Amino acid sequence: MLLTMSLVLLLVHFVTMNGGHLVTNAWQSFVEMIYDFVLNLVNEQIRGTSLVKQRFFPLIYITFTFLLFCNLIGMIPYSLTVISHFIITLGLSFSLFIGITVVGFQTHGLHFFSILLPQGVPLPLAPFLVLLELIFYCFRALSLGTRLFANMMAGHNLIKILSGFAWTMLSMGIIMYLGQLAPFFFIVFALTGLELGVAILQAYVFAILLCIYLNDAINLY
Repeated sequence: MLLTMSLVLLLVHFVTMNGGHLVTNAWQSFVEMIYDFVLNLVNEQIRGTSLVKQRFFPLIYITFTFLLFCNLIGMIPYSLTVISHFIITLGLSFSLFIGITVVGFQTHGLHFFSILLPQGVPLPLAPFLVLLELIFYCFRALSLGTRLFANMMAGHNLIKILSGFAWTMLSMGIIMYLGQLAPFFFIVFALTGLELGVAILQAYVFAILLCIYLNDAINLY
């Protein structure tokens, strides 16, 4: 994780050093594309003044780039897929969710508890709805980490199993079956491309859910 963050920060530092270049190169275009993408995501999902959005933009940007680079590095053979470890995703989601809750209390004080009771609810149903909303609110953090962990672990394990099987077949010297293995290799490469898309998509899903939860804490849905 520290290595991944170091690579991300070094990339951003070298690209944006001295304000960047007037004529952008490939690396600067890549970083600016990620920056604009996350900025648009924050502007669309978080309601409020530009000052409020600027306050939380660094958090969303660092979280998105961290997950993106972790997922992409995990695609490299013999590398460690950090996000496929449940304790990592769970720790990340719970720490962020605790921070979101703190933001809610800082913004609204004790009125933040009103998020547990929708308006217009009959008084007899209030205790049950508060309990259900509290469980639902706490499960947000669990689902945030579990979704990321399950998708990354399942895809990586499937590619690992199929690739290992193909390599074992080739190591046995069964050249005559190469024609029969050709569709199998095509499936492996197709799954690798699919997993690459999933790696990018999961970082996006995590970031957009984080924006939605922040918006709920700031504006009280």
